[in-house]
Amino acid sequence: MLEGILQGLTTAVTPINLLMVIAGCMVGTFIGMLPGLGPISAIALMIPITYGLEPSTGLILMAGVYYGAIFGGSTSSILINAPGVAGTVATAFDGYPMAKKGHAGKALAIAAYSSFSGGTIAAVLLLVAAPSLASISLTFQSTDYFALMVLGLTAVAAFAGKGNVIKAILMTVLGLMISTIGTDQTQGIQRFTMGVPDLIDGISFLLLAMAAFALSEALMVVLRPKSDADRVKEMNAQSNLGSLKLSKEEVKEMVPVISRSSILGFFVGVLPGAGATIASFLAYGMEQRLAGKEKGKLFGTGSVRGLAAPETANNAACSGSFVPLLTLGIPGSGTTAIMLGALISYGIQPGPRLYLDNPTVFWSVIISMYIGNVVLLILNLPLIPYIAKILSIPSTILTPLILFFSLIGVYFVSFNTFDIHLMVLFAVAAVGLRLLDFPLAPMLLGYILGGMMEDNLRRALLINNDSWSFIYERPLTLTILVIAAMTLVLPYIISKASIWFINRVEKNMAK
Repeated sequence: MLEGILQGLTTAVTPINLLMVIAGCMVGTFIGMLPGLGPISAIALMIPITYGLEPSTGLILMAGVYYGAIFGGSTSSILINAPGVAGTVATAFDGYPMAKKGHAGKALAIAAYSSFSGGTIAAVLLLVAAPSLASISLTFQSTDYFALMVLGLTAVAAFAGKGNVIKAILMTVLGLMISTIGTDQTQGIQRFTMGVPDLIDGISFLLLAMAAFALSEALMVVLRPKSDADRVKEMNAQSNLGSLKLSKEEVKEMVPVISRSSILGFFVGVLPGAGATIASFLAYGMEQRLAGKEKGKLFGTGSVRGLAAPETANNAACSGSFVPLLTLGIPGSGTTAIMLGALISYGIQPGPRLYLDNPTVFWSVIISMYIGNVVLLILNLPLIPYIAKILSIPSTILTPLILFFSLIGVYFVSFNTFDIHLMVLFAVAAVGLRLLDFPLAPMLLGYILGGMMEDNLRRALLINNDSWSFIYERPLTLTILVIAAMTLVLPYIISKASIWFINRVEKNMAK
């Protein structure tokens, strides 16, 4: 192992590979910033370029583009509330409110530090434990993945304001319903398409996310015109980008959050099919519960914890997703599936023997991740003041730009005008839901987890002859489901118990 690491280090620090790390990070960051594009599009563009390169050099370039796109994806989420990448949806929950308060610079700095920390910690964990974690991830079965999806759905409570739990649950159910539209992959039967051919492939995440956040935000600006005083106040807040420096209290608050979210994100990323999106939602929900009653209320309004947790987790999960790819040959996402195809095209077979047969490729990619995170931090921090100036653009110009990028971004994915019509329809519905105080984040959570949850439940039932006994027969599945139940029920019990205790104390004092 030590010999392999030294070989990888020697390969990673060659001039050509260092150049590829820097180029990949720059290209990925730029593409990630554009709503509508993401790591899949970015890596797909890199494939023709990598054909003439050495295997390790080509993979280093694609890996740099991958985590560069996730790193850059937070920018559009924070500045214009347009999460074009699923992994940065949770970043918008607190990043965008923080930017609207005039702290765009600080929000981008927190995202940069969190991304760097999550990616670096995960790269170290990957370096140390990759072969061992591969065998552990193999023990996870469909029943365990189903339970993990259920646990992910319990994060809905984190997005529900006071008295809005029922609304959040209803929106989660709506998201689960939307995820069933399209063709049933198991039986090949069309479901809820209403005879519309354009719905055969279902509704894309990008369409739903852009409609629910970016497009609805632009429409809300039009529907709620600000008074002159409010407009002046907003312009002053936006022109004051704020200092990039974090206070000691903020750093002290971020350190434990980054530590927990890095470990959680990495281990979720290790599981094939889980990925950065689930990691970011789980980290956000976990931190909202650990924050306590007072600080928990700040989530969704510009909380430092609420921004640091998902940003750390999604970058850690990106590094973790290389474990099943390199050690098992199992792509955990669409992005790693493209990278798997690139590996095979080089004549390299990913699997348990990769780090023995091709140690240079295996270890150089892992070590380049650490170098890439350093490069991303060095590249992005100096650019934050310039990137944040997007907010100083008057709303009369920015709103049409958001509308343009949202519509064009969705159109470029499918080149289908039906998607634009559907997106506008969803955006109008989202505006109505926002006016009625329904949270939109649970809908996306339900949509993202719905498909994976259904697939794994079907496999679990198929393995167990349509019996639900797997819930209690498999210890790991039962443990995860118990944790999910406790996550939902415990806050309610604690809240009621505390009210009862306070009432008892007040009665005793009155006597």
